[in-house]
Amino acid sequence: MSPETTSTPTSAPTSTPTSAPTIRYAAVTFDCPDPAELARFYGDALGLPVAYSTDDFILLGQEGSAGLGFNRLADYRRPTWPDPSQEKQAHIELGVDDLDAAQSRLVALGAVKPATQPESDRWRVLLDPAGHPFCITTLA
Repeated sequence: MSPETTSTPTSAPTSTPTSAPTIRYAAVTFDCPDPAELARFYGDALGLPVAYSTDDFILLGQEGSAGLGFNRLADYRRPTWPDPSQEKQAHIELGVDDLDAAQSRLVALGAVKPATQPESDRWRVLLDPAGHPFCITTLA
């Protein structure tokens, strides 16, 4: 190749900030009609205390750890899983040692077990008191 036909690849300029901001995972927040009801359910299920509370928002968690938040939404619509007419927007996976025992405990706390169970030998889908699907599994 002659010098006229060689090309050097161009790349976008890179810059390295002198110090990157610290970003850390803080919480997942669920919309719901009644933050106190949902916080009670997850607080009892996971043994998490209330870290912050107002009439419209409750955060569960231990100081220095990620938590779960519950936000009042006036026009909240329950997910209709597995019916797609009102999809779930997200769901939480909870690790357990015994699927049957954990399911019994969570149902006693207010969860509902829907008829649809994709792989009930590996994980179970339950609905929290506001209708959010969540899974329990021995895989985590």
